[in-house]
Amino acid sequence: MDTGDGVREEGAPDGAARGTRIALVDDHEVVRRGIADLLEDETDFEIVAEVGSVREALVRLPRANPDVAVLDVRLPDGNGIELCRELLTILPGVRCLVLTSFSDDEALLDAIMAGASGYVLKQVLGSDLRSAIRQVAAGRSLLDSRTTAAVLERQRRKQAQEDPLHRLTEQERAVLELIGVGMTNRQIAERMFLAEKTVKNYVSQLLAKLGMQRRTQAAVLATELRQGHHDK
Repeated sequence: MDTGDGVREEGAPDGAARGTRIALVDDHEVVRRGIADLLEDETDFEIVAEVGSVREALVRLPRANPDVAVLDVRLPDGNGIELCRELLTILPGVRCLVLTSFSDDEALLDAIMAGASGYVLKQVLGSDLRSAIRQVAAGRSLLDSRTTAAVLERQRRKQAQEDPLHRLTEQERAVLELIGVGMTNRQIAERMFLAEKTVKNYVSQLLAKLGMQRRTQAAVLATELRQGHHDK
């Protein structure tokens, strides 16, 4: 049924067998209609909403109550990842299938973190898309554990490279900060209420973890990090 405002909504008659209710969210009408045409011939599918923006989706999808929402990543007023997160808050039972033209770890990680049940490229074959919808509708995830683990590990490594201090303990970070302001081991020991020998051990450990040979290198790093923090 067309609601008259460009948003399509349908419902099965009372007593009729209920197929998988599907909502399509894509700002390109041709793409949206193409996917709908691909799915409409399936007797176990029912297209209950077609919308082209995040705003429309948040208004119409709760009323349409889909089992599966097929979400384009790029939308004119937001993105499918954030929409997925919001829909799961409003409709806890909905299964989100993220559809995108691009394949990259960051988008996949975002989809995983948002709670999506699957992530499919737009280049996917029609039969594969139908299969993907059936799988997520049945409560299965297309984000298999091996892929998810691999993406999370790559993200962890990336963050580790971006954060040179990730291996330091809190005490070692505190010592590094004080090195950065020019304190000696004795001064640091007095400030932190530690034995000077303990501070010396901390300095040796943090230099080893940072791959540095000299205390002056650590002082330079601490200064750069402090300046970078102040610039934010």
